[in-house]
Amino acid sequence: MKKIGIYGGTFDPPHLGHRNAARAALESLGLDELIFVPASTPPHKILPEEAATAEQRLEMTRLMADGMGDPRVHVSDLEVRRGGTSYTAQSLRQLRQEHPEDILYLLMGTDMFLSFQTWKECQAICDLVTLAPFARSESDDLALFQRHGEELRAAYGARVMPVELPRVTNISSTELRSALGRGGGQSYLWTPVYGYILRQRLYHTDTDLKDLTIDQLRAVSFSMVRAQRLPHILGVEQEAVCLARRWGWDEDAARRAGILHDCTKYLDYDSQLNLCREYDIVLDDMERNTAKLLHAKTGAALARHWFGQSEEVCSAICWHTTGRPGMTLGEKILYMADYIEPNRDFPEVSAMRKMAYQDLDEAMRMGLALSIQEVAEKHGSVHENTQKAYAYLKGE
Repeated sequence: MKKIGIYGGTFDPPHLGHRNAARAALESLGLDELIFVPASTPPHKILPEEAATAEQRLEMTRLMADGMGDPRVHVSDLEVRRGGTSYTAQSLRQLRQEHPEDILYLLMGTDMFLSFQTWKECQAICDLVTLAPFARSESDDLALFQRHGEELRAAYGARVMPVELPRVTNISSTELRSALGRGGGQSYLWTPVYGYILRQRLYHTDTDLKDLTIDQLRAVSFSMVRAQRLPHILGVEQEAVCLARRWGWDEDAARRAGILHDCTKYLDYDSQLNLCREYDIVLDDMERNTAKLLHAKTGAALARHWFGQSEEVCSAICWHTTGRPGMTLGEKILYMADYIEPNRDFPEVSAMRKMAYQDLDEAMRMGLALSIQEVAEKHGSVHENTQKAYAYLKGE
């Protein structure tokens, strides 16, 4: 028997208050699982003109949940798939069918809890779950919570287990959307969620993707990958800047190349191929049949066409996976930064890091040789550009 928290809402947008409340519920209730359920059309409010679509709110909620880094946290699309007005009782019946033996907790904020009697089928809800209200502001009156809980127990036989929040985020979704439209609000959001808002131009942000600040570019790039990839991207950015400073490449270009180098890493194979067709990317036979080789070329295409980056940034991204003969300084720096960034841990990395600041070409030879060896040990095929790059640096 598991203890499962159900956290529904509009999530327009999902912010750090939602994340903090979810974490408090996980600990306070000892949950084995927590499920975010974004509504399709909420029954209790009229969505404003600037509201995100249900699909966009679902994607933002997935980004936020992914950023929690907790395998117990999931996002359900059941209300978005069902469409129409999202009534909680209807969703809970489906979730009860999926979890017939488990204990379900319905998480809700103060306003929802205090107006619970106005909900559709509130008796059915009480029969299906334990109500788990949490305080959204420091002014919430615990005595009022207790009195209201007693009223619900008397009227509906409700089981009520309040969740106390250790940290409170005092901003409403309306206030946050307004702040975003004025160029603020990012401090209330998980960075990839903020990046998604900029990328989709939600809430009147109207951002020009070709004129982003470094912080905005980083946020948008983060919105395109999984949270587990973020330490690597930050590490590559950091290492690329250090190598650029050592060898005399433009540090801003190095930073931008590091931020964007893996921006298409998580696209599926068909999406990668579609980008190749859209941007006339020529593929050889090996690239056409090896999905992991495509992200360098598609990432370079987005850096150029979406984000308006310089050709030296785009070429560095394009060749950071395979390398090529006659690589430019920027291409070598990003290739090496990707290899030796601080999160990398393999037997040869310490020697390679030291060499990268003494003799960049020798470090490149070490990295290319190691790549060729690793592929051979796995009985795979080495891309011809990697072989040619190694031969070129050896003077062959």
